[in-house]
Amino acid sequence: MTSILPKPSCEICGSTVWGDHYVGNIRTGKFGSVAPAVVERCEGCAVVRLAEEFCLDDYEYVTTGYRERLGQGQSVETFFAEHDKLQRFTLGSVSPLSLRGKLVADIGCGGGALLDHVSGLAREIVAIEPAKHFHSSLGKRGYRTFAYAQDAVGEYAGKVDLVFCIQVIEHVQDPLQLLRDIRTLLSPGGLAIVATPNLDQLLMDLLPDDYPSFFYRTVHRWYFDATSFRAMAERAEMEVFELKYVQRYSIGNSLAWLRDRRPQGEIVLHGLENEGLDAIWRSHLESSGKAETFYAFLRAL
Repeated sequence: MTSILPKPSCEICGSTVWGDHYVGNIRTGKFGSVAPAVVERCEGCAVVRLAEEFCLDDYEYVTTGYRERLGQGQSVETFFAEHDKLQRFTLGSVSPLSLRGKLVADIGCGGGALLDHVSGLAREIVAIEPAKHFHSSLGKRGYRTFAYAQDAVGEYAGKVDLVFCIQVIEHVQDPLQLLRDIRTLLSPGGLAIVATPNLDQLLMDLLPDDYPSFFYRTVHRWYFDATSFRAMAERAEMEVFELKYVQRYSIGNSLAWLRDRRPQGEIVLHGLENEGLDAIWRSHLESSGKAETFYAFLRAL
């Protein structure tokens, strides 16, 4: 199978030379829903991209289509039930940075779970989210709300002390432009924290015949490792001054993958009921750069 459309120019570096990186089934929604697709590697900047004809239409992010595809509820309450528990990873990565008195923006904030966790400290909060059904609730909770980062530039250019963009950049049409918009929003000395799945995670090495069909998804256009992300940041005139790897899933999750060749969620395997062992596992993956997510800390050059 090959991509049937003409090769586009890479949105990051402009190259038109692409090579096949992965050809096979990818997730189209919830686990178990798959379809064949082509994932390509740009020969100019080494970024990995899902061929456009297999990508989710951008309109689905504006409507309820994206979350329906993933089997997620549409209400703010169901968003909180799913995402409140994930905020510990982002807040843990930020520590010991203080948010007190800062103007904070969250790009791709969904229902605003992260923003609710920092609203008691931040001076002002900007919520940026394309899904319009969340806007009413975000506004009622006091957040200045926009659909896209470019929409906020007119009012907030050069004013935002801290920008969060968590598990978003892999979805967008033009990730380089998103970083440029973030740079425009940042105040002098301001910081951005951008999190995305790590292409160089351990299970990609251990299960090359099974894990890629789970990892690659129609909802993710872009796949970064540290090298390709840093190169993109430089093109946006930003510096990745720190990169933190975060392993959100336990050793039980990883070993179940090796045993069953399929996801089992966060399970505790018999004989491995040991928080210390799990902590060592997570620490090893994070220190070796093989964890499943990385957080890039950026500032303008």
